[in-house]
Amino acid sequence: DTKENLPHDYARIFQFENFLRTRKRVLTEELPEGTYAEVGWYVKVVLKNVGAHLKPQFEGRILSMSSLLPHEHRMSVINMAVRRSQISHNLPVKSKSRLVFQCGWRRFAAQPVFSQHTTGSKHKYERYFRESSTVVMTTFAPIMFPPAPVLVFQDLPGQGHSLLATGTLLDANPDRMIIKRTILSGHPFKVHKRTATVRFMFFNREDIAWFKPIELRTKQGRRGHIKEPLGTHGHMKCIFDGQISQQDTVMLNLYKRVFPKWNYDPYPVDPEQPDGQKMES
Repeated sequence: DTKENLPHDYARIFQFENFLRTRKRVLTEELPEGTYAEVGWYVKVVLKNVGAHLKPQFEGRILSMSSLLPHEHRMSVINMAVRRSQISHNLPVKSKSRLVFQCGWRRFAAQPVFSQHTTGSKHKYERYFRESSTVVMTTFAPIMFPPAPVLVFQDLPGQGHSLLATGTLLDANPDRMIIKRTILSGHPFKVHKRTATVRFMFFNREDIAWFKPIELRTKQGRRGHIKEPLGTHGHMKCIFDGQISQQDTVMLNLYKRVFPKWNYDPYPVDPEQPDGQKMES
């Protein structure tokens, strides 16, 4: 269930009933005449209630202005498909590392969660962003509508912002299921035909009773289940669909949904600015 055991941060975001339908409506609707400036017009812009501490960032620089589409002032969970750049360094980047994003005209920093770029309803969690690979980065950010190009930068010590990956915005979908897999392993202690006593997977009876409904498998392809715990030190009796070898390894797969953390920073540090000033976007 995509709505089960959600973190508290999900109460702060906006979710569309149908993102594709809303995107189509927003991008095709026409504005009333007189509410927009046409190409070739000269427009006078007056900025009000702007902090004086931002003046040094604007002096002598060209500013770009952009209007917001409906819903783009709200926060949600956005997904971006990116591919490792050929000019980036060749070191793996760990998931939840701080990265700087240029998504469309917006610039922000976040610590995204990585997952595989697949077409299924569940996507495997990726611990690292490796060289020549493609991943989907998921993070909290303001809503944006595709198509929008994405540039991903990493702040390296002494080198400033280094280009890490390029890609495109997928959608704003908090229901994307990112699944992390953990494997528990044990070793057959005594084997009698299809029955085996397994140890070193658990170390108390309570854990064995809790994970009893989950299917077991071995490296040699046998499947089975936990029959009962033995003693108080984590030994358990297991039954398989065929005789197993004492040199085999018994494994139990556990799956957990991974959520992004609320670490959105709309003012990443611009290395080109003196004294490490933060740049607004």
